[in-house]
Amino acid sequence: MIDRIAISGYRSIRELVLRLGQLTVVTGVNGAGKSNLYRALRLLGDAARGDLAQSLAIEGGFSSVLWAGPEQISQAMRDGSVPVQGTLRRKPISLKLAICADPYSYCLDLGLPVPMGSMFDRDPEVKREGIWVGPDWQARALCVDRRRDSLRCRRANGKWQEIDLALTRNASVMSQFADPFHAPEVILMREQFCQWRFYDSFRCDQQAPARTVSSQTFTPILSNDGSDLAAAIQTIVEIGDAEGLQGAIDQAFPGATVQIVRSGHGLQLMFNQPGMLRQLRASELSDGMLRYLLLIAALLSPRPPALLVLNEPESSLHPDLIRPLARMIQLAAASSQVIVVSHNDMLLSELVKDSEECCEVHLVKKLGETLIENENLLDRFGFKWPAR
Repeated sequence: MIDRIAISGYRSIRELVLRLGQLTVVTGVNGAGKSNLYRALRLLGDAARGDLAQSLAIEGGFSSVLWAGPEQISQAMRDGSVPVQGTLRRKPISLKLAICADPYSYCLDLGLPVPMGSMFDRDPEVKREGIWVGPDWQARALCVDRRRDSLRCRRANGKWQEIDLALTRNASVMSQFADPFHAPEVILMREQFCQWRFYDSFRCDQQAPARTVSSQTFTPILSNDGSDLAAAIQTIVEIGDAEGLQGAIDQAFPGATVQIVRSGHGLQLMFNQPGMLRQLRASELSDGMLRYLLLIAALLSPRPPALLVLNEPESSLHPDLIRPLARMIQLAAASSQVIVVSHNDMLLSELVKDSEECCEVHLVKKLGETLIENENLLDRFGFKWPAR
């Protein structure tokens, strides 16, 4: 389980340490930085899969994701005595991401390479990367240590071994090195990150992938675009919680059922509703009905992930669907650590109500910086960034 996540230098997040629960709800007004928190987490998952450079390129390049404000915000700036302005830079440009967890924690520090007259001098370079034992950073607990293009791993006897490997400068070690004897921690950490799932704003327009015929393939994990919705629902029926699936449908649409039928070379989702003389295909469903079925398929996965992150799952849902959605999220939190990013008051109230496992985090923005409202400074205790 992840105890804390730490982000430094990412867009509106200058420095943030966030303690997580089994279910964490992140809220705040529009523009507070909720989406930046979501994207920073997603960037960690992309790094483990070897998609770090591509992910940054999609976001506009390394310079587009860096903290946009001054290196330091003085007290005079905060109280309005002087305007917010750039200051003399004392530290190198960096974007840092970390998770503190049990049994292993991880950090990634990105910066700019030494200029070499190349057209790619603005591409990021991994300056420091590390895996250590336990949730709190200690040098003696470090077991995998990367500094730019050099890598060393700690042996069972406590001594370091230098690894002879030509590392790509803008890719994580997790996507380049796999040795179960010298560094099993790298493999375990990569597997953990690769199990993370992110669902963000399923498309529900008339050309949405979820409205088309799905491939007739065993699908325990719903894809990010929902194109395999029918296959994912059928997989839940056959090897998952079929009773929970029907219960979730019935809570939202009393008396309704979903049936998956073969259609050509794929699977077609058919929706049965009381009072109607024929079934409705996925292409005929309303946006809210389709999105709710997509959320069912994501939350009732027969293969629960280590971490499930939902970004504004309530979008386009009728208020009557919020309560059953909250019940499904709470059910998913029984087998996965769940983060919900939302500003829907009704959903937040339902998730927090009668739940001792739910941790509520309210983000605010002050002088362009994303902060945790009423932050408990003890949450930062014991955490520090490894030096480059």
